[in-house]
Amino acid sequence: MSNRTIAEFRGLVILLAVVVGLTGSCSQAASSDRSEVDPGGSSSDYEKPVVVGRIESNEITESSGLASSLCQPGILWTHNDSGDDAFIFAINSKGERLGTWLVKDARNDDWEDIASYKDPTGTCYLYIGDIGNNKGDSSHQTIFRVKEPGVSADAESSSKKSPLDTEPAAPALFKYPEAVHDAETLMVLQATGDVYIMTKRVDGPSAVFKIQPQFGSGAATVAQRVGEVSLPAVPNGLLTGGAISPDGKRVIICDYSSAYELQLGTSTNFDDIWKQKPVPVNLGERKQGEAVTFSADGGSIFATSEKKNSPVIEVKRK
Repeated sequence: MSNRTIAEFRGLVILLAVVVGLTGSCSQAASSDRSEVDPGGSSSDYEKPVVVGRIESNEITESSGLASSLCQPGILWTHNDSGDDAFIFAINSKGERLGTWLVKDARNDDWEDIASYKDPTGTCYLYIGDIGNNKGDSSHQTIFRVKEPGVSADAESSSKKSPLDTEPAAPALFKYPEAVHDAETLMVLQATGDVYIMTKRVDGPSAVFKIQPQFGSGAATVAQRVGEVSLPAVPNGLLTGGAISPDGKRVIICDYSSAYELQLGTSTNFDDIWKQKPVPVNLGERKQGEAVTFSADGGSIFATSEKKNSPVIEVKRK
């Protein structure tokens, strides 16, 4: 996320706080009164958030996306925001560095999120969303799919100056059906391999798009709009990250300060989940939260934030 966008957002929050204060509906800015931002309190399905570690690597300055490995227990994958090269980093839940890889045949224009996918053969991939569009000047975005690298003790000595190489990445281009959008949330549904993108908006709910990516085809797939989600927050569509649980029954999404969960319930149609009411989940203190994911078994939520040496936060499901 650019400094200009951050400044614009802060300005909008201040303006909204003034307007709300004048109308008497709230006495404090949204970011300073959690009871106002999260009406009804946090989900009772989760324990209190715990800082289980800190990102040790000084190379990770903006943890913009986070994904739990589905093939290598205990490993988390993250990446920096725009301004970095096409690097991905492996860490454990304590934030200890496990390796740095350069993604072959990929570029980082504005990487915003990362997701794990395990195909029917048992092969694990990482999906990287080059989906940021702060200026609104890009007519299409790219999802990179790369086979998940194997993490070993030898990888710990790798760095951005001497990275390991991934296998070549396969790109999938997509475009929105009606207009351009900025987005920071990319998710993959394990049952189908469908990719979901949720837009980032300051003027309304987040729009939800479904994509069946055509990796390596060169043609841009048209995303299908399948719903919208309004957060119990101000602004109500400013999403910065998210993930679908491995069993496909829950979605966790976040903005800069909070997280929210959607549950599918008894429906067998996954897209019905976007009709559900988001329930706040307490993630604790984050300076600028842009990354959240489920653990590989779905029993916990992990979150990081931007800036160096970000805390790694775990919220266990009861």
